[in-house]
Amino acid sequence: MSHSEYRLGLVLVTASAIAWSTAGFFTRSILLDTWTMLAWRGVFGALGIAVFMLVREGAGAVSSFRSMSWPGWVFVVVSGTGMIFFITSLRHTTVAHVAAIYASAPFVAAALGWIIIRERPTGHAVGASFAAFAGVALTVGFGAEGNLFGDLLAFGMTFAMAVMMVIARRYQGIAVMATACLSALLCGLVCWPMGEPTAVSGHELLLLALFGLVNSAIGLVLFIIGARLLPAIDTALIGSLDVPLAPLWVWLSFNETPSGATIAGGILVFVAITYHVVRGRQKNVPLDQPF
Repeated sequence: MSHSEYRLGLVLVTASAIAWSTAGFFTRSILLDTWTMLAWRGVFGALGIAVFMLVREGAGAVSSFRSMSWPGWVFVVVSGTGMIFFITSLRHTTVAHVAAIYASAPFVAAALGWIIIRERPTGHAVGASFAAFAGVALTVGFGAEGNLFGDLLAFGMTFAMAVMMVIARRYQGIAVMATACLSALLCGLVCWPMGEPTAVSGHELLLLALFGLVNSAIGLVLFIIGARLLPAIDTALIGSLDVPLAPLWVWLSFNETPSGATIAGGILVFVAITYHVVRGRQKNVPLDQPF
């Protein structure tokens, strides 16, 4: 790998983390019911990914959908469910709580991988997992600005993400772009009849389009391209920038200030992630085995 490819990978994955970190900002900016917001976000996200696939693959994009196997469809359903949990959690608890809980997803995936596919995690991964869970417990238990129902939704979203990681690890032939497109579309179609998507104004539709395209489509596309140019360890570390950035945008825009316990818990989770990926790099963990 050349230095220019590595630098390009750094830029793309960093940009994807910034794009994904805007979810809390958009959910606070769009004053619509959750179902309507989810419906349009899913539709615009799916359209954005589909356009990218057509530009990149041409007619081959159609074969990606036709060749979907049952693990791919399970991935689609789990991913779509996780999207609903994710956006709904942002409406019921603080962005800082959701970010801190979501940051533990790699460690939850490591535990599921051990149980389901017998992939034993390394010692430093186990230690980092305990530290991350301590950070989440500190955030949820002592961060008084949160909401238990919203935190539980964030846990559901985190579990869904962990299941997706295990599926992708076990069945590595899954067409990631096709499954991402279908999961966004599924989320939009499921939520459509429960909201009022035809009653939105032009300004609201513009915000919804930006939400779906920036946070969903562009974030995913940048991540997938950038991740192919970087070691998995570097990708994990840079991608974790979402944890401090997500509450930062909401604090700057809406003055949603996290408590000291939430900040301390988020820092603990972030330190655990950093320790894990740095130790993994020192140990020369294979590219496809981040745990």
